[in-house]
Amino acid sequence: MSQPLKLAVVGHTNVGKTSLLRTLTRDQGFGEVSPRASTTRHVEGARLSVDGQALLELYDTPGLEDAIALLDYLERLDRPGERLDGPDRLARFLDGSEARQRFEQEAKVLRQLLASDAGLYVIDAREPVLAKYRDELAVLAMSGRPLLPVLNFVAGHQHREDEWCEALARLGLHARVAFDTVAPPQDGERRLYESLALLLERARPALQRLVDDHEQQRLVRRHSATRLIAELLLDCAACRRSVAAQATLEQRAVGELRDAIRQREQRCVEALLRLYAFRAEDAQAGELPLLDGRWGDDLFNPETLRQLGVQVGGGMAAGAATGVGIDLLVGGVTLGAAAALGALIGGSAQTLRRYGSRLKGKLKGERELSVDDAVLRLLALRQQQLLHALERRGHAAVERIQLATPQEPDWRQGGLPDALQRARAHPEWSSLNPGARLQQAERQEQIDALSGALATAG
Repeated sequence: MSQPLKLAVVGHTNVGKTSLLRTLTRDQGFGEVSPRASTTRHVEGARLSVDGQALLELYDTPGLEDAIALLDYLERLDRPGERLDGPDRLARFLDGSEARQRFEQEAKVLRQLLASDAGLYVIDAREPVLAKYRDELAVLAMSGRPLLPVLNFVAGHQHREDEWCEALARLGLHARVAFDTVAPPQDGERRLYESLALLLERARPALQRLVDDHEQQRLVRRHSATRLIAELLLDCAACRRSVAAQATLEQRAVGELRDAIRQREQRCVEALLRLYAFRAEDAQAGELPLLDGRWGDDLFNPETLRQLGVQVGGGMAAGAATGVGIDLLVGGVTLGAAAALGALIGGSAQTLRRYGSRLKGKLKGERELSVDDAVLRLLALRQQQLLHALERRGHAAVERIQLATPQEPDWRQGGLPDALQRARAHPEWSSLNPGARLQQAERQEQIDALSGALATAG
């Protein structure tokens, strides 16, 4: 096809036509979505391209409101001795005064359908199969354009998908697709375009290009997302704070460390939302305790850890030589503290070179604070939880993202991934530490390895 395929998105008022366009274009700003009837009053269009070539034009149309009366009117348009076919009958209607007055809304829909190659007839599958919907399909069928019914709102439990499938079959519409615009299935777009290709064989190559491009984009987004999460985890595993062994100074340092970790997680959340073309205000942490209305519950709240099934144990200080672990308990959560003078016992020359400045601090009575394993586990669970929700969320959704308890057992028990264990010994790998060296080849290798592990777990 040299020209893009033109599709008119049609259907009754308030069934999710604009929502379908938002989800297919991944554009939350397309049109207006509202529970009010007749929100869309004019035809609006969007274009999907691959490598600069326009392949598909989608047109949002107003809702059909009075198909019963319109069908009756159309059936009385034939003059004595005439038997007009559907397109001729619609042409006569569109030339008449009723198309500019009583049926102005329906006329806009029919003009766009006649100017298109096919129509997507959107159905609210929660609604019963009523006579008005059958009449809408009868009117639309007069256009002579192929129609693909799209069953919307099928992700919940109160839909009537089976009733609609039976009714559509009785009308001769056997090709159909279930596509919930709020929670679309991962293969929803592919099945929609493949169903269209059955109706429009000449458009099959263009539709296949769209399918292939969308799958490639999905893989690229997931790779970028797991890398963002890996960078967050490595940043936090390598982060540390040195503090003199005085209660007041320790308390202040712990508070600063916790704030730094919270802010780093917040930046990761915002980056994931941007990557999936959602807004910063779309995410919340469901029923978990919220902190100042921001993303999420407090990372350092024991209740948060308990609700996500993370065990809180004594965190052994990592990143130093072998020695005695000193736990610093603050707010009920253990933050790993580096070993004190015992770290010097049996230390090799290589250990002394690597940790020289830090071991000097131990001799001066300083302590080193690092992020406990339990908090790292919680960070991994929360970000995978968010990623899972984003991958299954349509851009028509208006409710904030609700996050259920994640089910990844590997992050609740067993050892942390090797990349994070290595990061403990490399404070220069954390952007949260002074003098960070983020482009080191080994750091990049560990991020790649951790990203791959996250992608496999997802």
